[in-house]
Amino acid sequence: MEKIPLLVVCGPTASGKTAVGVSLAGKLNGEVVSADSMQIYKGLRISTAKPAVEEMGGIPHHMMDFLEPWEEYSVADYVRGAKRCIEDIRSRGRLPIVVGGTGLYINSLIDNISFDHIASDSGLRKRLEREAEEKGGEYMHGLLREIDPQTADKIHPNNVIRIIRAIEMAEISGKSGEENRQESRKEPSPYELCMIGLTCFDRAVLYERINRRVDGMVREGLIEEVRRVRESCTPHTAFNAIGYKELMPFFDGNLSLEEAIEQTKLNTRHYAKRQLTWFRRDERISWVDTAENGQIDGIIRNCLNIVAKSKIM
Repeated sequence: MEKIPLLVVCGPTASGKTAVGVSLAGKLNGEVVSADSMQIYKGLRISTAKPAVEEMGGIPHHMMDFLEPWEEYSVADYVRGAKRCIEDIRSRGRLPIVVGGTGLYINSLIDNISFDHIASDSGLRKRLEREAEEKGGEYMHGLLREIDPQTADKIHPNNVIRIIRAIEMAEISGKSGEENRQESRKEPSPYELCMIGLTCFDRAVLYERINRRVDGMVREGLIEEVRRVRESCTPHTAFNAIGYKELMPFFDGNLSLEEAIEQTKLNTRHYAKRQLTWFRRDERISWVDTAENGQIDGIIRNCLNIVAKSKIM
């Protein structure tokens, strides 16, 4: 079967993925498929740096802004939805371009990981969720480490949702995460890949961009957005977005606004570091330093050179 050409633009937050993805789509007759686990939610525009209409430059964007903040959504759901988008884009003779920083979404998609062999158990999940609420993420991370230390090493203790799902999968299947991953890769990838990673080789530049981005979000109305979403629904998955969880103590009167903003900057920098650690493991990625040449034209030239050497065009 002929493989579908697929361009992936990935990297840490604040590395310039949105602008580069739009520009490449314009030059390569492409459409963007978002790979951001928080941009899927309606209403979370500022905190997730969801591109405004004018930033999209007339390029169709998919897998974005379609889910209510209280609705559940899994990696398997994302893979199914993104696959449909990619097939539709290609059927119209255009190039699908996956753009985002959620490494688990991207790798599950491009490596054709199937989750069909592992069922879910809503009763077990609800019990684990109650346990997490009562005892906290560190306790649940410890439970996962007891049954699957290799998977525990790959999940941050604060990522309670992934910890719960990992425990659920281990208990249902009786296998480790790695064993389940190996079983899920039985079918080869349907994609002819070209992967571009955007970053700042000078980490200080990236961190300064992150600090400026958070300040910009506050000026743009982040506080009001979080207050509105907080009042409209009970806390759920969407509240894990950086900016939301840091501002909750402010609304509860436990932190000053200045402290909450500084915590948002710190956690965003930590998140960017984890993103880089994830993507650096993938040798298929060709890296472009967006700090070396801050002008978009130079960055795009470097990206187009990478694409020209690939097999996707």
